[in-house]
Amino acid sequence: MADCVTKSLELVERKKLNHLNLTCTKGKLENGLEYILYQDKSIPLVSVNIWYRVGSAYETKGKTGLAHLFEHMMFQGSENVPKEMHFRYIQEAGGTLNGSTSTDRTNYFEKLPANNFELALWLESDRMGFFLPSLTEEKLNNQKDVVKNERLERYDNQPYGLAWELLITKLYPANHPYSWATIGFLKDIEGYTFNDVKSFFQKYYAPNNASIVIAGDFENDKAVELLRKYFEPIKPFDLNHSIVFQKPELKENILIEHKDNVQLERIYLAWHSDLIYGFNDASLEVAADILSGSKNSRLYKRLVFDLQIAQDVTAFQYSGKFGGHFMIISTARPGVNLNQIKEIIFDEINNLIKDGVTSRELEKSKNGIKANFIYSIQNLDTVADYLNHYNYYLNEPNSFEFDLDRYNKVDKDTLKNAVQLYLTKPYVELRITPKEHNL
Repeated sequence: MADCVTKSLELVERKKLNHLNLTCTKGKLENGLEYILYQDKSIPLVSVNIWYRVGSAYETKGKTGLAHLFEHMMFQGSENVPKEMHFRYIQEAGGTLNGSTSTDRTNYFEKLPANNFELALWLESDRMGFFLPSLTEEKLNNQKDVVKNERLERYDNQPYGLAWELLITKLYPANHPYSWATIGFLKDIEGYTFNDVKSFFQKYYAPNNASIVIAGDFENDKAVELLRKYFEPIKPFDLNHSIVFQKPELKENILIEHKDNVQLERIYLAWHSDLIYGFNDASLEVAADILSGSKNSRLYKRLVFDLQIAQDVTAFQYSGKFGGHFMIISTARPGVNLNQIKEIIFDEINNLIKDGVTSRELEKSKNGIKANFIYSIQNLDTVADYLNHYNYYLNEPNSFEFDLDRYNKVDKDTLKNAVQLYLTKPYVELRITPKEHNL
């Protein structure tokens, strides 16, 4: 067991920073389950947050979407918890709960009154250790239908809903772990078998492939005692699922044109970029904010206010464990040709490379990013998730200060170099235009 002191920076005034210390404890059970304990007795609540080191990147072609399916399946009951009673037990105890799936991980989380936090540990341990005995074909088919409907509602039948899938399937090669959407392809979802689900669980849902955070009003000794009581009897699995991938690179620009049930044309541009916490990751995030993060940002001001040729514009840096990409998205006003918008986008990218950014732009963007970060960690749930996030990507939950300091190190040169390094290379361009309807 090792103590860790987590420090974060609190933005008090425009240029004045104070240190805020958080004390946490990191340890590991005999079966390999990592735990992180953070005490905050200001409110009588406890947040329990568990991360499994499996997301859609760990799937294989033909079996995409299994990690997301499991986000649903794990609420369908376990050996000692009847179907969908996980929700009822937590809610009747005055708590909230949910789960989420990304490319890199799956997590489940509860927040409830401090005197009931043992309930969350029992529920999480039961589905980690005793999920398979309760698995049935009926439950699987039911959740397959739920996920299919979710895909149809959020992707296939949603205006612009297929944009992400269309982009990443061209941006990343077919064998790359980010070359499919987290929800999976519809054909794959329809084809899941009982053995697929069973094998996936036996490969990834193990104590030695997970970490759990307990944050809030509790005593460390009691928390460790309960963790050992509920989780230590669960046997670890033999883990052998490291992902081997090559750094993706486009040889030439790719244009995708897609007709959809939309009213307005929209353009998407995507470039390969840095990994999460890579050298250029923070610089690209600041660049995205300078381009579109406010009404006075460069692209927003030119496209939406000055020229009034776009309804909106968004730029962001998306980074993960196995890849990253920088995206710019803009919706055209009626009658505007997307080429006009594309020209302005590249004009502003070239301006960043040629002339750089002003000191005022840089300071405003960095302070805004840091202030938003500090505001977010006033929420106990968010603190718990950050502790797991840092532990997963950096192997150190004590990384709040490290994370914020990345933005302090962004200067005019690092930003210009990052933009030049990535946004001058080949890119994927997606144009979504309205379908032609016969009268």
